[in-house]
Amino acid sequence: MRELPGRAVPVNGRHVYVEESGEGPGWVVFEAGAGCGRTCWDPVLAPLAGKARLVAYDRAGRVADGRATGRLSIDDLAADLVAMTEAVVPGGFVLVAHSMGGLVARRAVERLGPRLRGLLLVDPTPETSPVYDTWDRTVEKVDRMLAVTQTLTRFPPLARLFSGDMRRLYSADTYRTMLAEDFTPAGTSQTRREMRAVAAAIPQFRARPPRPPKCPTIVLSAARPAKGREAQHASIREHQRRYAETLPDGCHEDVASGHLIQAEQPRLLADRTSELLTH
Repeated sequence: MRELPGRAVPVNGRHVYVEESGEGPGWVVFEAGAGCGRTCWDPVLAPLAGKARLVAYDRAGRVADGRATGRLSIDDLAADLVAMTEAVVPGGFVLVAHSMGGLVARRAVERLGPRLRGLLLVDPTPETSPVYDTWDRTVEKVDRMLAVTQTLTRFPPLARLFSGDMRRLYSADTYRTMLAEDFTPAGTSQTRREMRAVAAAIPQFRARPPRPPKCPTIVLSAARPAKGREAQHASIREHQRRYAETLPDGCHEDVASGHLIQAEQPRLLADRTSELLTH
């Protein structure tokens, strides 16, 4: 099992679980996507370890925190992110956010102000994407499947079956931690809550988009679509590109990877983070 020093940090009447590593003059904070926690960033930590202090954390309600939570909105998660950085990070930092974490990060931008020195969005799905037009129905279908998975993950062989992609992408010790935390009934329950949080947030994002970040921002798009989703994937990439073009200091880049860029292309992701650290 991987071993990094971690601690529970109180935020807004809840707790998040924080792991700190690395050394250097700068700071980097990582925000995971739905269904993922701090461990999804493990491949990126080593190439950044000598360049900055690194902060990876689990949102409130995940297994390492050990405290169940009720339904939390994307705005709640953004407030927790802000509170966590105020408690842990002494000054400015670069924020790296994956997938759903992009929504959390973009809402948090409004409250982070000049402390945010750079923003790296890793294969996010902007609220303008047509995929969200039917997101309520999508979440209903996914939630029914996850309800079954939640029960079946009580049995370790089935949990390993459901997590096969992670086993191929991550080191053995990281995968063991994921298996013990994420691919469990409690971990799956948290994933269901986060999917519903996205569904509730999209109408709000479309009605009141977050103010654009004023810091340098890089948007990475996964260029390798899942089989059968080529058209949907192309649409999302186009909206990612358009979002980057609306920013005062934004750029867009296609990456030869699937959705988990941090696992498939950790060196590239570390390089882009380093660019933002020295910008």
